[in-house]
Amino acid sequence: MLQWSSDDGYETASSYDCSIESLKSSINQYILENGRRYHTYFGSNRNLMPTDEMEQDRLDMHHEIFLGVLHGALHMAPLKPEKIERIMDVGTGTGIWAIDMADRFPHAEVMGIDLSPIQPTWVPPNCHFEVDDAEQDWTYDADYFDYIHVRNVALNITKWPHLLAETYRCTKPGGYVELAEVSGDIIADDDTVPPGHPLKLSWDYLSKAMELTGHDPIYSNTLAERLTEAGFVDVKSFRVKQPIGGWPQDSKLKVIGEMMLLNIQLGLEAYCLAAFTRVLGMATGDASALLKEASVRACDRGMHAYNYFYIAYGRKQKDGEFSDEDDDEDSDEDYGSDESAEYDDASESTEKPKRTGDMEE
Repeated sequence: MLQWSSDDGYETASSYDCSIESLKSSINQYILENGRRYHTYFGSNRNLMPTDEMEQDRLDMHHEIFLGVLHGALHMAPLKPEKIERIMDVGTGTGIWAIDMADRFPHAEVMGIDLSPIQPTWVPPNCHFEVDDAEQDWTYDADYFDYIHVRNVALNITKWPHLLAETYRCTKPGGYVELAEVSGDIIADDDTVPPGHPLKLSWDYLSKAMELTGHDPIYSNTLAERLTEAGFVDVKSFRVKQPIGGWPQDSKLKVIGEMMLLNIQLGLEAYCLAAFTRVLGMATGDASALLKEASVRACDRGMHAYNYFYIAYGRKQKDGEFSDEDDDEDSDEDYGSDESAEYDDASESTEKPKRTGDMEE
């Protein structure tokens, strides 16, 4: 458990206080596989994503993409800064979201937890990180956090009911929990990504690997349903299109799409290589060849592809409060429709696709 102790300024590793004698070398255990570094402290198959510097750079870039499609927002839940004392970021990755939140909420304590100790040591004084497994029983007191943020962990979580039960227990009455995941389903309204396209085929294989390892795929209303089942009220859900490539006419979305294309190209190997070889039993050469072809074909200027970023938040009822039972979970609300991509179809059905999966963090 890492904690920062100074009262002002930004912190360095020299100011760590440890609730245990020290961080043992085992926390930093990793393996090298197919040219990538994977963290193994919680088991070699606990996280199929690499944690090397290349992946850390990709995660930070995708954070900037999220900020772009959400118009700079770090959260969708209606937080009141003057009432926020403690914030938790589950699956914090490089810690970039937690650090940004600490800057925007300087009077709140922001904590990030992750399986891997890849967070920086130069952080705001109100931000700290811990190495922990969110699927285990939480050691935090009940009614402790005002806001808990869980983003892009679908490839790492198999015990969603337990995780959300713990977030509910540890959220203060009146506080919020927010879930955010990226669908792995590649969509093109004009059929420029047909079945069998290497990019779509790669994500189909990834979805199959997720299902085989007990990782539930993400559908349109999945996040809202999970929050409701966990007991949260006033559940709201949204979906945002992430264009892949510079095809949108809108100049802002064009830049986001170009960033997303690079993120996809870097993420293909990060998301798929271990899943294909370890879970599906594909030969490394065959897996690499498919991913390379998908990366090349993703650059096709005639392809008008996108995927969805799903977000949902819910509130924990206060003691003695009655719910009006009027939460609407029939479909995700399209967010930012004023800047829709050229091929956006506002009437698109929210019917579950045959197969979809998670893509990020």
